Amino acid sequence: MRCIVIDDEPIGKELIVDFVKTIPFLELQASYDDPIDALAYLQSNEVDIIFSDIQMPKINGIDLIRSLTKQPSIIFITAHRDFALEGFENGVVDYLVKPVAYNRFLKAVNRAKERIQISSKTESPSPQQPQNSVDRIFIKVNGKLVKVILDDILYVEALGDYLKIVTDTESFTTLATLKSMEDILVPPKFFRVQRSFIVKLISIKSVSGNVIDLNNGKAITIATAKKDELFNLLGI
Repeated sequence: MRCIVIDDEPIGKELIVDFVKTIPFLELQASYDDPIDALAYLQSNEVDIIFSDIQMPKINGIDLIRSLTKQPSIIFITAHRDFALEGFENGVVDYLVKPVAYNRFLKAVNRAKERIQISSKTESPSPQQPQNSVDRIFIKVNGKLVKVILDDILYVEALGDYLKIVTDTESFTTLATLKSMEDILVPPKFFRVQRSFIVKLISIKSVSGNVIDLNNGKAITIATAKKDELFNLLGI
């Protein structure tokens, strides 16, 4: 998905640019510190997502968005909380407050992706289920961004405000919600078997009653409401 970043603060702009570059399905077209230059670009080029500050010189982010004849998905990134309501009233997908945490950014991007996919399906119905194009993510661990290949993940476990991501060779703990991962780890490769766990289906070694055993020896209880759907995916 094509995107641009608009922010008159260089540090804030570069942070979002760096975040964008970690998401495989995002294509950064340009970044601007002058909203007028960004507006000129948008008048002759189409994008799918705009990441924009709100309080900027010459024209603020909300007025910039209002001036567009065709509005893409908008994610506002600003230090001014009082703009949030007005932003959402103008069809904004999400509103992030500086300093932006990576997991919160990822959640906003997935929300925008979902909205774009729904819109695309409405405009061009297709019997095929859209496939998730993400093959890796970057998570924040001990102050640095760590790359995790999705196919390497065995399971993800919710631990309060944190997630434990277990791969074939190691595990990571990061500040994030299981819902944010559920938007990325989708069937038929992954499935949320209960409130606290998402598992990779091919990592399931055996099933006994309501318990699945993974290849690494981990045993996880299946939620009753999830059992039929899981068994259908497993072909049981």
